[in-house]
Amino acid sequence: MKSMILAVSLLLMSCSTHINDYEATSPALALDRFFEGELVAYGMVQDRTGKVLRRFKVDMVGHWEGNRGVLEEDFFYDDGETQRRVWYLEKGPDGRYSGTAADVVRPASGQTRGYALNWRYTLAVPVDGRVWHLDFNDWMYLLDEDRLINRAVMSKWGFRVGEVTLWIERRGG
Repeated sequence: MKSMILAVSLLLMSCSTHINDYEATSPALALDRFFEGELVAYGMVQDRTGKVLRRFKVDMVGHWEGNRGVLEEDFFYDDGETQRRVWYLEKGPDGRYSGTAADVVRPASGQTRGYALNWRYTLAVPVDGRVWHLDFNDWMYLLDEDRLINRAVMSKWGFRVGEVTLWIERRGG
């Protein structure tokens, strides 16, 4: 049994990515540049098997003053539900960023390297009349100065429960 656990652990570690893997890539992602002004995003939520559960559009507006930013997000789901989240972001040294919002249980913390950002946080997510605290391992990849792909793996108690994928584009881009 111990050898099986060790094999699974090694397999999982070999599949992981580290932010430093993107050190020499370009263009460089700076959240304070990309998330400035009006943006639009299109996305989907998938369960752990890959089945698409929901699709959505997000209208975003970002404002930065110095190293502090506010990102307003208005979600429009395919089932008619709407949701609003306002992120309060802070840029730190060495490509580090942090962020929080009303439904963020554990604040986001992470770092950019090259065209990538990886940050982690815990979000309170309503599911079937209950609120689940889901851990997000969130990766953003800058494609060019106007487009970014965002992929977040959601987990609960260390088990993968789903994924969120977004295509984000600066308006006029």
